[in-house]
Amino acid sequence: MSAGAVRVLVADDHAAIRAGLVMILGGAPDVEVVGEAADGERAVRLARELRPDVVLMDVRMPGLDGIEATRRLAGVCEVLVLTTFDLDEYVHGALRAGAAGFLLKSVDAPALVEAVRRVAAGDGVLAPSVTRRLMREFASAPPRARPANLDALTERELEVLRCLGEGLSNHQIGRRLHIGETTVKTHVSRVLAKLDLRSRVQAAILAQDAGLLSGGSARP
Repeated sequence: MSAGAVRVLVADDHAAIRAGLVMILGGAPDVEVVGEAADGERAVRLARELRPDVVLMDVRMPGLDGIEATRRLAGVCEVLVLTTFDLDEYVHGALRAGAAGFLLKSVDAPALVEAVRRVAAGDGVLAPSVTRRLMREFASAPPRARPANLDALTERELEVLRCLGEGLSNHQIGRRLHIGETTVKTHVSRVLAKLDLRSRVQAAILAQDAGLLSGGSARP
């Protein structure tokens, strides 16, 4: 196991599914499974204790569900929700709670491992069906008022927010803006803090909702 391995906690109430996920992730040379949890309470407790890079979180679990567990882990680690159920209430609930990604359990093994890597690197990941549905919702939704706290952002931070709205990764943002990935991560962190957001996915939604992708000036 390399020193820079992505540390993952797997949370799922089905032992067989959990074992399968551990086997898939453990088979990657740069991923280390550091713990397992069968319910949300234990997932939160272990995440706070072990400080993994990513928690792979099921939604439906006994006691504390995955969405509330995700909300409690804001600022502790990244959460990638993995569920069987492609329901709007789960998608919206997970993203509002601060999940960095939302995937379905039908995802193939290589894509799952790559999603864990991307979330650990600070990128957001959404299942294609979820992305399409969110895009349709944005297209059909009436324009909303520009959030007042956007004025707290610098010009560079607004550029980064617009890039997030386009779904760009940190690497892609760096190439577009001609800055290093470390600098991108710093700007993303500042954007989230200033806008009181939990994840870059929430930032992407806000950017689209605020009309920052229309091609006009970022400033009013």
